[in-house]
Amino acid sequence: MQLAFTLFKYFPFGGLQRDFLRIALACQARGHAVRVYTLSWQGEMPTGFEVLRAPVKALTNHRRYEKFVDWTRRDLAARPADRLIGFNKMPGLDVYYCADPCYEDKARVLRGPMYRLSSRYRHFAAYERAVFAPAARTEILMISAAQQALYVKHYATPAARLHLLPPGIAPDRRAPANAAGIRAGFRREFQLADDDLLLLQIGSGFKTKGLDRSLRALAALPADLKRRARLIAIGQDDPKPFIALSRALGVAGKTRILKGRDDIPRFLLGADLLIHPAYNENTGTVLLEAVVAGLPALASAACGYAHYIEEAGAGRVAPLPFDQAAFDALLAGMLADGDARRRWRASGLAWAETADIYSLHERAADIILSSALTRTTA
Repeated sequence: MQLAFTLFKYFPFGGLQRDFLRIALACQARGHAVRVYTLSWQGEMPTGFEVLRAPVKALTNHRRYEKFVDWTRRDLAARPADRLIGFNKMPGLDVYYCADPCYEDKARVLRGPMYRLSSRYRHFAAYERAVFAPAARTEILMISAAQQALYVKHYATPAARLHLLPPGIAPDRRAPANAAGIRAGFRREFQLADDDLLLLQIGSGFKTKGLDRSLRALAALPADLKRRARLIAIGQDDPKPFIALSRALGVAGKTRILKGRDDIPRFLLGADLLIHPAYNENTGTVLLEAVVAGLPALASAACGYAHYIEEAGAGRVAPLPFDQAAFDALLAGMLADGDARRRWRASGLAWAETADIYSLHERAADIILSSALTRTTA
């Protein structure tokens, strides 16, 4: 079959983008052709993919997205596909992979009534309604039970169209047999002493991921812990505001902000604690990546996958509503207790042996292809 995938932007280090790629590759591995419609593509293109960049421009993002949908629709009319799978909300999808939180809920909870009079709101609300309304035909791949409940609350989406997937952690995130050697080499490279404590934060979108909260927690550490602590943040975003904040807090010399990169497993093995105090996060795949690597994690309960940290016994979760002082105390306690970190590491590694946290992409391909087969043979 010919499968068509859409996503607004592809770059190698985004969680949504990595999920798209692994799902598309899983479909391709089963013998199906992959065509991709996008506005931009950064990085290598997989062998056999047909990637089409829509040549559209506009002054606003939502108008650009409207032009993208129109351009994609015209190309599909000339060259039909058996199934259209979207990774951003838009009309006309057969399958939607839901990595984004409910826009309608955010518009009503986080914005004032006047916001809902804007053209931006009308655009994104209409695109979301086109996917989730009861009369729509789109099959929806959900990755967050909490977000699924919000979509049902606002749209009364029929349960038969909602497919809750397990996580899909890449196998290369698991701690290998030579993890200790990799850790030692990493710490030599980054000039970390044996008693230094490396905090690691990973994720594009530093504001949403709470990098400001991490910097404040680092600055608030007791003197002995603060002397030993370092923070490395990795992601695709503008680091300038956070560099300025680190200077204002007096921790610039303890902080490094790096662009997205493809050797994340080394960082997971070389660090002492993953820190992820996100303001909002549909899932938070990096939390599970840390657990399976044996890296204890501290996250906010705003992360959809935070409950896995508690299930695995692999760290701590800061409750909501978020309190900076309480988070600072949690961080200090975790860094001061080396025995607890060793227990969290062992517990996480043991849990990772049996937990169903690796099959998202194959399960997604199952649903895409089974629904496509039903459609083409009906």
